Amino acid sequence: MSDIDGDLAACAEAHARLHQTLQKIDDQTVREPSRLPGWTVGHVLTHLARNADSVVRRLDGAARGELVDQYPGGATGRAAEIEAGQGRPAAEIIADLTAADAAVDAAFARATPDVWQRTVRAGGGDLIPATQLLFARWREVEVHHVDLGLGYGWEQWPDGLVARWLPGLLGELRERADERALMAWALGRAPVPELRPWG
Repeated sequence: MSDIDGDLAACAEAHARLHQTLQKIDDQTVREPSRLPGWTVGHVLTHLARNADSVVRRLDGAARGELVDQYPGGATGRAAEIEAGQGRPAAEIIADLTAADAAVDAAFARATPDVWQRTVRAGGGDLIPATQLLFARWREVEVHHVDLGLGYGWEQWPDGLVARWLPGLLGELRERADERALMAWALGRAPVPELRPWG
């Protein structure tokens, strides 16, 4: 199995796990707070749907030989779409997300080897290989599935996700904390250091 095939399978499995959780969601649940400050469950689900759209948009752009922004209107447009969608009835939010997930799976399945070799824009505008969209979507679904606070916890993250992502996250800690405080914590000599916000 190639890396692409493995990531395709992992992403599809993450979608399937998320869809199991969606079966528990009703109109009251989408209005409840999520684990993300200031966001309800409806915000998180709407974000996941719009993120899925952004994956399809960029991959389809790559197939046409075009570079496409992740979100129309950038960060402001992203925030506006999430806010506009979060207050819908649960059935509408769920239908939107499951359709968006299906569109991602379909876009991944139809991408040719040539398309995977092209570049796309990341959220900050940097150019990345199209293949990175696979892992980006997988981790987005896994992290925000936990953020819903509906029974799926970080303890259930797949081994493959942890093995792949954790080394990079650990490497980034040096940029997000005082290095001495970080070393002291790692040596059991100090409390967990305060982390600076994500850049």
